[in-house]
Amino acid sequence: MKAHPHSKPPLTRMAVLFLVLTGCAIGPHYRRPGIELASSYKEEKDWKASQPNDAASRGEWWSIFKDPELDQLENQIEISNQNVKAAAAAVEEAQALVQEAQAGFWPTLAANFGRQRGRTRLAEVQTTTSAGITGSWNIDIWGQIRRSAESNKASAQASTAALAAARLSAQGQLATIYFQLRAQDQLQSLLNDTVRAQEKSLKIAESRFRFGVAAKGDLVSAQTQLLTSQAQQINAGIQRALLEHAIAVLIGQSPSLYSLTRASMRTDVPTIPPGVPSALLERRPDIAEAERKVASANAQIGVARAAFFPTLILSGSADYSGGSIANLIRASNRVWAFGPSLAQTLFAGGLHRAQARAASAAFDLSVDNYRQSVLNGIQQVEDQIATLRILEKQSALEDAVVSAAQEAEVLILNQYKAGTVPYSSVISSQTTTLSSRETALTVLLDRLIASVSMIEALGGGWEASELR
Repeated sequence: MKAHPHSKPPLTRMAVLFLVLTGCAIGPHYRRPGIELASSYKEEKDWKASQPNDAASRGEWWSIFKDPELDQLENQIEISNQNVKAAAAAVEEAQALVQEAQAGFWPTLAANFGRQRGRTRLAEVQTTTSAGITGSWNIDIWGQIRRSAESNKASAQASTAALAAARLSAQGQLATIYFQLRAQDQLQSLLNDTVRAQEKSLKIAESRFRFGVAAKGDLVSAQTQLLTSQAQQINAGIQRALLEHAIAVLIGQSPSLYSLTRASMRTDVPTIPPGVPSALLERRPDIAEAERKVASANAQIGVARAAFFPTLILSGSADYSGGSIANLIRASNRVWAFGPSLAQTLFAGGLHRAQARAASAAFDLSVDNYRQSVLNGIQQVEDQIATLRILEKQSALEDAVVSAAQEAEVLILNQYKAGTVPYSSVISSQTTTLSSRETALTVLLDRLIASVSMIEALGGGWEASELR
């Protein structure tokens, strides 16, 4: 019979049917969960950036602080921090699971060789030699393997985002502790200035006491005040040592072998543009991690639903079996088999239905976690914008307080020399000066820490496009 000119050969029709069957995949196609976001940050209104030219750089965001010592420390996080290295190992494990799932797309082949000697009840002793190859291929009609590979890939991307989040967290923690340590150095310098000023005041009190123009109470008060400041001066070293130890651990070094030289603290705070809330979806690794977990859970729904359908497996074998190795490979010894097989679970006590419900519930949970991650991210940015805005105003007032207190201290000390005020006024003025300088230092530290927290809240220059 002559074939129709538009008809397809049997092999072509089978190939087309195979492609159609393997092209379908059970389960919902993934779409990123929607979330309502504002067009701008509420706390950004009426906030004038003090240094609008500053901006967090992509990648090495800490360079915005222009501190070579901090730059050197931050660069050691990637290769030495144990938490970051553990997260990197988790990424490698997740990527291996992706390859493991993708291996299911291919047939499996196995070679065998055997030689046995034995006999049946009526036969003589015989030696049987066999060699051959077997193979099987799970045809992924319902997309169970594809959904599994899709889920594992999304999980691997989530692990990559988790690595970025762990790295950013360690970097932010290091920058925060570093500025705290520099604040301790600045406090030490402040206390040194205070002790020198009180030593000068003590000499004045001693001189006035020797000439009989001051009571011994002035001398004792001056000595007490000096000893108190000296004790505070010594105590300040404790916190610095603890912070230095923390830095050593963050960069993967033993605290016993690490030390950081003293240095002055920067007096300005860089400004970090917050951008818009929607940008957090692409800039924060923890949000990207949560979103990738949603994609992974979505694919698992397809994996669970595919269990309701039969499994199609193509299997085959080609063997040679004979008495001797020399004459093994010959047509008369060849045994082969090839064909498809279908397998369908008829009863499993509701197992597949329960697994499908569990997969759907896990998806809903991941969606809720993702949306909560987004809200937490926006809250953190709003918090830091408000903190930076308010602290900037407070800093200006604290600087004015310090200037006034220092001027008052000089005036009162001169008045004490002239004998017009008691020494208690000197003590009060020096205490006020020290307190105001400590408060100003605390506000400066809080502003620097808030700027680090702001960079962390914005993702530290990371982009979701880095996920592969």
